[in-house]
Amino acid sequence: MPDVPFRSRVNVWSRRLHRWGAAAAMLPFLIVICTGILLLLKKQIAWVQPPVAAPAMMSVGSSLCLESVLAAAVSHPASGIAGWDDVLRLDYKPSDGVIKVIGKAGKEVQVCAAEGRVLQVATRRSDLIESLHDGSWFHSGVKLWVFLPSACIVLGLWMTGVYLFVLPIWARRRGARRTR
Repeated sequence: MPDVPFRSRVNVWSRRLHRWGAAAAMLPFLIVICTGILLLLKKQIAWVQPPVAAPAMMSVGSSLCLESVLAAAVSHPASGIAGWDDVLRLDYKPSDGVIKVIGKAGKEVQVCAAEGRVLQVATRRSDLIESLHDGSWFHSGVKLWVFLPSACIVLGLWMTGVYLFVLPIWARRRGARRTR
């Protein structure tokens, strides 16, 4: 059979690529897997992302101005927020009746959208975990020059793994056809 040497070469190269690719992508992929699991469970694990504190009264809308929200966040020294420069973003979901003020220092201040009072101040780790997950926490270049190639290597591992999984099945079927 003229294609046996080619199949043999593909088999050997698949095993080599699989082995060395796994070694090359081992550490970045471990980080992606572990942080991905945490991100999948961020709503269930309060350590990752604080649960939404339910306000005493639910409101359909908010009549608070942004300055009132900032004043509420600044009123708690534990928030680490002294002004707009310390605020990373605001998150408002009318169905919850809560405005989240997310600070650059990793704190989250939950403000009641109806009354303007602080419901909770807690540490928010999901943003840090996300930056670890995509590699941007290490350096902006790490995201493109380490984590992207690792993702491509893992795709290659998947392809060579499928090939190595299917190879014995093909060989058994070929052998069964020969014996008939």
